[in-house]
Formats: sequence, structure tokens, C-alpha cells
Amino acid sequence: QVRLVESGGGLVQAGGSLTLSCAASGLTFSNYHMGWFRQAPGKEREFVGVITKHGDGTDYTEAVKGRFTISRDNAKNTVALQMKSLKLEDTAVYYCAAEPGIITQGTTSWDFWGQGTQVTVSS
Repeated sequence: QVRLVESGGGLVQAGGSLTLSCAASGLTFSNYHMGWFRQAPGKEREFVGVITKHGDGTDYTEAVKGRFTISRDNAKNTVALQMKSLKLEDTAVYYCAAEPGIITQGTTSWDFWGQGTQVTVSS
């Protein structure tokens, strides 16, 4: 059974930093691209960023470029989302997801999802 478990969410002031982690089990981790998505209240889930299977490539949505960094440790089956200079509009539930094939920013193609972790940015 595949499990993705996010952790590290919480309340942070605008301008602050937070690092989310996602622990994967039940899959051959290095066979999967790992993505981060987020969903704000009343909005659709949106792509945040992705890291390729062996960590040699990353891509981010324009809104977080230069502020967010994704990294992974294939020996520990974990992926991290480091968030800096947080803004009010970064408030959302953050999800990690796994996909073995073609990377897309759409949510429907990703095979596995975590349950999400709440990030709240306050003024």
C-alpha cells in the first residue's frame, strides 16, 4: 500500500519560512517524480513544483519561483518543500504527489497523493 505523509505545516508570519516534508512508503521511491500542490479555501488544487526521480531537475509555478525549493532524499524516501519569504497568498493545504511517468501540472495524472498539511501565513 502506497502512503505519502506530509508534515511540517503550521502557522507562520508573512516573510517567514517553513519546510514541509513528505515521507513515502510502499513504492520504489526513485521511480517517481515527486510533486507539491496546494489548495486554498474555495480554490482548485494547483501545482506548486516538482522534482524529477533522481533529483536532477526541478520546476516551479511562477508564483513561488525564487522562494520555494524542492529537494529529495531517495535513500530516505522523503521529499521536502522549503518555503521562504512566505506571503499571505501562500496559505493553503499543501499536498505531495507521486507520478512515474510524464510530469504534468494537472492534478489528474498524478498516481498517489498524501493527505495534506495546512500552512497558514498571517500578517
